[in-house]
Amino acid sequence: MTASRAPLTRDSLRVKIVVQKVRLAGTEYRVIQPARPLKNGALYKRGVHYEMYVDRTDGRRMGALWLLAARSPRSLVYLPTRTAPAAPGVTGEGEQPLDLVLAPRTLQLRPSRWKRIREHLHAGKAIRELRTAGVPQRDVPDLEADRIIPDNPKEANRFLLRKDIHAETLLLTGGSAAFREGAKEILAVTKDGPPHAATGMHIPGACNYHVCRVIYDWDFDPTNLSDWEQLHVEFCPQWAR
Repeated sequence: MTASRAPLTRDSLRVKIVVQKVRLAGTEYRVIQPARPLKNGALYKRGVHYEMYVDRTDGRRMGALWLLAARSPRSLVYLPTRTAPAAPGVTGEGEQPLDLVLAPRTLQLRPSRWKRIREHLHAGKAIRELRTAGVPQRDVPDLEADRIIPDNPKEANRFLLRKDIHAETLLLTGGSAAFREGAKEILAVTKDGPPHAATGMHIPGACNYHVCRVIYDWDFDPTNLSDWEQLHVEFCPQWAR
């Protein structure tokens, strides 16, 4: 698996994107999405948890887009993961495929508007501007660093992601710090996952036999795990070409 040893470089954080503008109810929305479909990046709702699966290549694309969301306070970042091929060995009945939207808090997006925005994006005459976006390597957080949420409530609020489900989409609203933290966990999985999978000890979806990170926890109470909702990302070797 030669590709698994490739380091994370500036070129790893370059991604081809499509930029579109949608005007709705007097407001213009700028939407960024990957130019090519995600084949090995999927998101599912499983009970009260959210499970994301990535391989190295599409995982890095997704991590770069999370970092781009951190640098784009006037843009929505749309990851159409709902139509990606199902990740083998880890998906089952009762799981709901979802798209993912990263919405800057400054836009004050109403979740109920997302379905209409998406319809405009997919309209036949919609203008699509193709670009190559690059993220400076200095934007990449330390992949080995533990998550430390400040004790000060105002500082801690920077890491808060508001979660909404609408039109088969998980909408995450937050600021730059929260999106960078999410990118860190995804990129760490793409770094640690391939070498682990190459050992033969890798079993997708099996506790202690796969590489994963938790991108975000909501309402974690260690005395009541039934209230624990998490966005969890797991490495899966490439499953679609």
